[in-house]
Formats: sequence, C-alpha cells, structure tokens
Amino acid sequence: MPQVRATAVCSLLLLAASLCTGQPVEKKLISVGWDMPNAERLRANYELMDQLPFRGSSMRFTGRGNVPFLDFAHGTDSWKPEDLAQIVEDLAAARPQRLTENFLDVKATPGDVDWFDDAGWAVIVDHWRQAARVAKQGGIAGILFDPESYRNAQFGYKEQPQAAQHTFEEYCVMARQRGGEVMAAVTEEYPDITVFSLFMLSLLGPEVDQPWRLGTSRYGLYPAFIDGWLDTVGPDVTLVDGCESAYRFNSNEEHLNAANLIRNTCQRLISPENRYRYRAQVQVSFGIYLDAYVNPPESNWYIDPGEQTRLQRLEANLISALNAADEYVWLYGEQASWWPSPHPTADKVRWEELLPGITSMLWSVVEPAAYAARLMDDTGAQPTNLLDNGDFAAGRGGAAPEGVATADWITEGTPQEWSFWQSAAAGSEGSPGWDAEVGRTAPGSATMTGVRSGCLIQATDVKAGGRYAVAAWYRQQGEGQPSVRVRWHTPDGKWHAQHLDRFLAPDRTEGEWQRMVGVVTVPEGAGRLVLLLNSDGAQSESDVVWWDDVVVFEVE
Repeated sequence: MPQVRATAVCSLLLLAASLCTGQPVEKKLISVGWDMPNAERLRANYELMDQLPFRGSSMRFTGRGNVPFLDFAHGTDSWKPEDLAQIVEDLAAARPQRLTENFLDVKATPGDVDWFDDAGWAVIVDHWRQAARVAKQGGIAGILFDPESYRNAQFGYKEQPQAAQHTFEEYCVMARQRGGEVMAAVTEEYPDITVFSLFMLSLLGPEVDQPWRLGTSRYGLYPAFIDGWLDTVGPDVTLVDGCESAYRFNSNEEHLNAANLIRNTCQRLISPENRYRYRAQVQVSFGIYLDAYVNPPESNWYIDPGEQTRLQRLEANLISALNAADEYVWLYGEQASWWPSPHPTADKVRWEELLPGITSMLWSVVEPAAYAARLMDDTGAQPTNLLDNGDFAAGRGGAAPEGVATADWITEGTPQEWSFWQSAAAGSEGSPGWDAEVGRTAPGSATMTGVRSGCLIQATDVKAGGRYAVAAWYRQQGEGQPSVRVRWHTPDGKWHAQHLDRFLAPDRTEGEWQRMVGVVTVPEGAGRLVLLLNSDGAQSESDVVWWDDVVVFEVE
C-alpha cells in the first residue's frame, strides 16, 4: 500500500469527527445454545449471567421444570393461561442489569399444519400473539424465531398435504397471508418488538437468480411468509436476519459479502411494494458456532485456525461479524455452557474450560474500553509501557523520534519522543507544548494550544496478531474535541491497513481528567502501532488540551 501522508490521514480523521454527531449503534453479543435458560432459570441465575460479556440470551419458552413446551408454536396444541402467567411472573422477577436483550424461543415446529387450514392457522397465529404478549409483559426484547424444519417442512411446497391440489404460486399466496396474520397479531401485542430470526432470506441467496428453484426448496415458501410480515409490520418493529449459514465463515470477506447479500440482493425475493420496509427494518446479524473452534480437524464443523490459535481465530471472526452486523451477533454452542443448565451435555463443562481465555477475549472485543480499564486498574504489577515518555515527565525534545521519517511531522516544541502535525488546509495554526506544572498524578503533561486540526504522534513496535491495551488521559479548556486514534505501519514504516484504524472510547471517568481506552489487535502485515492524540475544532489560544499518562502495553 502506498505511504499516505499524515496531512491526508488527519484531515480524514477530523472530517469524520466533525460529521459524526450521533451516537454509534452498540453492538451486542447474544448467547444462543443448549444451555439457554427458561424464565425460571433466568430468575435464579441472572446475577451470575450479568457478569458475562453477553447483552442477552435466547430463552426456552417453557414452564417451570421445562414443562410444558410452548416453543413448538407451529402446531395446534392449546396453551394454558396459568402456564403463561407463571412465565411472566418469573420474567418480571428477574432483574438483570446487563442481560436485558433476551428473546423467547419460538420454533416453526412441528410444522404439520397446512397453509390452507384456516382453523389450524388461527391457533398458530394465537401462539405468536401469546408469545409477544409474554415478551411484552415480561419486559424482554422480543421473540427468537427458529424456522428450521426439525420435524415437518413447514416452508417446503412439496411436503404440504394439499400440494397435489394447489400450485406453488397458490401456496405462496397463502403463506403471505399467514405471515401477515402472524405479524399483525405480534405488532398489536408488542408494537416495538424485535423479531430475531435465526435466518430470514440469507439462506436463500442462491435462489435469487434462480427463483424457479423455490418450488422444490425446503424453504421455498419462506420468502412469501416474510413478505406477509412486511405487509403488516408496525413501523417500530425490528426484524433481524441472523444468518445462521455464517457458522462456517472464516474470513472478513465472507461476513461482508453476506451482509451485502442480506441488505441488497435478497430484496429481490420480496415484492416491490415491501422493499422499502425491508431495507428500513431488517437488520443483518451473524451466528458463530463455538463448537467449530473446539472440534477435531476431521469434523464437518471445524474452523481451521491457520497459523493462529483457535481462540485468536475466533476473535478475528467475531470482530469481522461485529463490524459487518447492524447490531447483534449470536454465539451458538452445544458442547459446553456459560451458566448452570439442566441440559446434561452442555452442563458438564463451561466454555472457559474448553477455550481458556474466551471470556476475557469476548469482553475485549465487545466492550474494549471497559475491558482495558479493568486491566489497567486491576493489574497487580505495573505493565510495561511500550511508549517512551508516555507520562510526559521529560520536557521538550529536539530530534525526531527514531524510526519517524515523515516530512510534515515536526518535533519543535513537542515533549521528548513525540512528533506533531497540523493541517494548514484546515487553517490550523496552533502549537504543541509541555506543561511543567500541570499533570494528572505528577507534574508534566503534553499540551495542544489553539489546534484546529492536528495531532501528537508516537509509534512503537508491535507483533502482528498481538493484542494491546491503549489508554490516554486528557483535560480540556475551551472549545475543541479531543480524540485518540490507533493506526498501523508496516515494519519499515509505511502506512498499512487504514480500514482497521481504531478510535479509543471514553471511559466515563469523572473529574477534570478524562480517560480514553481500548484494546486493539495488530493486523497481519503490521509491525508498528502509531498513536495519534488529536485535537479538532479549537478556535483560539485559550482553547487547550492537556495529555498525560498515555500507555500501550501487551495483553497476554
């Protein structure tokens, strides 16, 4: 990749900062697996579950003792009001602080009701209605729909009892009608519900260009059913395509391609009048199959880690999934559990035992600021700071730091070991400096005075694939917006992997000194981490940012 001048780099940085005025969408990790709790077990274990890096879990739609089974919604069994009332009571009694994005598991099982059976579908629609009512009254996020054909092919035309009497097109009309009835009932009970489907149209990508295959597909009627959802969906409902087919994904490109498929290509399976709603209300999500990272290589469900460890490969794929997803990524597992479970297989071992370090890795990916803050605050021994003069105890330097040969980085007036750049194109005429009197814990800090668009810079050697915690404290006077960006150099000092730049997140610290923290993973081909302490928007010499106690250290 050609070397990019710092002028262009920081200009793009500051332009992005000035344009971004809204809050970013929080990416959320959801647990889905054989250890999923029901309402009773959520009530008993929510304090333990709150300590893990998940924002939510799928939940068995069962009563106490896991009976009766209410998650088999596509059948004609009647549900008793007292069972539903007990589930609502248990959900209401659970008070998780973190684990708030929970979803009742509803399956398209047994799937033995023909689409032309009005009486049978009246029961199914009522099942959906009651599930939405329980979710609303229980204070949870919504419904997790599993459309998989475990017993009968609910969405397969050839498997329908009256397939000999009705054409595929006639069945599509009925599937769309039933989908509309289901969503109308759900929306009436819970107007802002999230319906999280383990897959929507992501499973049918190959059929987009060959729609005639839908007539023989096991899920050929599913697009019509979803079209019915979109006919009647309320404006505040969120639909999620969980892309279960992502279980074997093992690259950034696969996640990006699938996201494009879901957001764009799959629209063609929906009627034109519903494509606007589809684009507005369907989110992209991805499933990650944990067992594929512990299975032996001869397994059909095995993720090859290449030269990485299995945990490092899982981390890379999780980051790819979160980057490409709109809001949710879900982890599915069978061989172990995250919390106490009545499932005899899953409860034998915890995931931390099968994949040592997985819990801290998940924290570092989904909440890097909080994770890095804990590392820095809780470590017994002071970690080795890879930056020189990160505490700014040493005053102004002269020569450029070793390894820095960029023409428009200056060292005049900067603290020792630091360089400075500002944008003449943005009209920035500020100055770097060193304050011998002001410091967070001891005298000495870096200053940026009147800097409309610029940054203090230092680079340090790192290892490709390594994980590093990064933090910087700042204090501000007047106008302007401080930020911290991590960039990458190749070992010989050329800019690298600009799309993998990372901004540090605020740590919500109190007082005049504020901290930005994060954990970064060094991309392949990089050999140096470049830290930019940025100032944007200062208007005069009375606008000052002080920086202190800037650290970079390796995370084991």
